[in-house]
Amino acid sequence: MTEYLIAFNDEWVPDLTDDDFREASKRTTALRAEMKAAGVLIFTGGLDDAAPVFSVDASSGSPLFTDGPYVETKEYLGGFAVVDVPDEEAARLWAGKIAVACGWPQEVRRFRYATAAEPETT
Repeated sequence: MTEYLIAFNDEWVPDLTDDDFREASKRTTALRAEMKAAGVLIFTGGLDDAAPVFSVDASSGSPLFTDGPYVETKEYLGGFAVVDVPDEEAARLWAGKIAVACGWPQEVRRFRYATAAEPETT
């Protein structure tokens, strides 16, 4: 199996009413249940845009924490799902279902290495 990140940026979310968000929430809740039943869901969640954001850089050898994302960041991650599926076709299928349930675009990226198959270290 191969793991894929299916994500969206906050700027892709259209202006929705509270009722629109409630309906999207119902659709995504049902979709999460479907993904769990199919055995493809590893994790999904939306990010809290009201929570503090910070960055950490350890290139000097010690972690240096700064408030906020880097200044040159133009897009902000709004939420994501990680799925474990057999191939790109299956990743496209689930990404399409997520896009329909949410009502906004999604981006799909394959992980370089599968985490589920990593050997345990002692």
